[in-house]
Amino acid sequence: MAEGGIWGSLTGVSVGVVSVFVIFGAVLNAGEAGQGFMNVANAAAGRLRGGAAKVSVLSSALFGSISGSASANVASTGAVTLPAMTKLGYLKRLAAAVEAVASSGGQIMPPLMGAGAFVMVELTGVPYTDIMFAAILPAILFFVAVWLGIDAYATRYDLKEVPADQRPHRRDVIVTSAFFAIPFTVLLVAMFACKYTPQYSAPLAIFVGLIALLFNEKTGLDLKLGFERLGTACLNAGRQIAMIGSIIICASIVIGVLGITGLGVKLTSFIVSGSGGLLWPSLLLTALACLLLGMEVPTTAAYVICVSVPGPALIDLGLEPLQAHLFVFWFALLSTITPPVCGAVFIAAGMAGENWLKVALSAMALGIGLYVIPLGMIANADIIRLQSNPFGSSLAFVQMATGLGCLSFGVISNFNGLIRILLGLLGIGIIFARLFL
Repeated sequence: MAEGGIWGSLTGVSVGVVSVFVIFGAVLNAGEAGQGFMNVANAAAGRLRGGAAKVSVLSSALFGSISGSASANVASTGAVTLPAMTKLGYLKRLAAAVEAVASSGGQIMPPLMGAGAFVMVELTGVPYTDIMFAAILPAILFFVAVWLGIDAYATRYDLKEVPADQRPHRRDVIVTSAFFAIPFTVLLVAMFACKYTPQYSAPLAIFVGLIALLFNEKTGLDLKLGFERLGTACLNAGRQIAMIGSIIICASIVIGVLGITGLGVKLTSFIVSGSGGLLWPSLLLTALACLLLGMEVPTTAAYVICVSVPGPALIDLGLEPLQAHLFVFWFALLSTITPPVCGAVFIAAGMAGENWLKVALSAMALGIGLYVIPLGMIANADIIRLQSNPFGSSLAFVQMATGLGCLSFGVISNFNGLIRILLGLLGIGIIFARLFL
């Protein structure tokens, strides 16, 4: 019950910062913003090869940037994208895998990152805006890898684009996109131009979002519908805040126990000694620990618990604090698509009516970036230094994107076995080239 346990700083973060952004996301989702995400994604990617799957990727990235929950992402965007993909003849296991993988990426996409960004602020002392800049390129890389994986699947299964009559009209895209573009603009201008704190900027965006609830795409001002949406927003915000709060409180108890008993120090010592004091074996042990912890608890809790144990060991072995925290956070997300406990896969498979294990295998191939990018962030440290070294960060981005493209085609394409092996090895070589130079 002391400040190092239930009523610790993490609980304070969930109350003072996380809850405000959860309300922001609930307000946007209660209105036309969700349809705006779908329309923008459809207009941007619907006409491309494998268009329906790429619409799922874009809409999940946009929706995930405010929801921060893989399960909520699958349930919301999947209700639209899964029937669209199956109707166009996509294999059910592939359609469900696309939705599960793309929705999982929402938890690494700023600004919310499944509440992880705000917890990271408290644990590292790094400003929120700096964490957003550090996390944005790796998150985009993840969706680039998924996009390229869909292209590889398209060569195997002749995946069709979205028919022209099913794509939204330009007017609909412009009108509905305003429902999320205006609140987002207010949020970003307040934080980056006016230099307000995130806690102050988010309520400004919420007030704009509340006004947007009163308007309907087709009929304009609709007060009755607006108040119904306000009730929905309040209920959803309350549910999500209670869920995140309970997760953070439980994680705080575990951290308190680790601190009081000294178990955290012993486990850290075990990781360092078990790896022989070498960085890369320590990284692999940490990744395994994150995967195991993530099977039992949500991503944010797995990140908090895991970073409190191997995190100090990784920092002692030479990693920057933010680098170590982002590495742990990414690997805490593995369990959303990795058997035996893969929450996003279970939901997507159930909605598509497909065997979950088939979906999981396809999801692991499509989401290979989730396994490789965190390690790539260590080998190419400039990828998270967009603010301080934009040129080096851009070069690292291009290098890793090229490697991920080769790796995705090596794992997924229908080329002969030797070419696929060579492509995979080439991709790994490109991503980790700096380790050998």
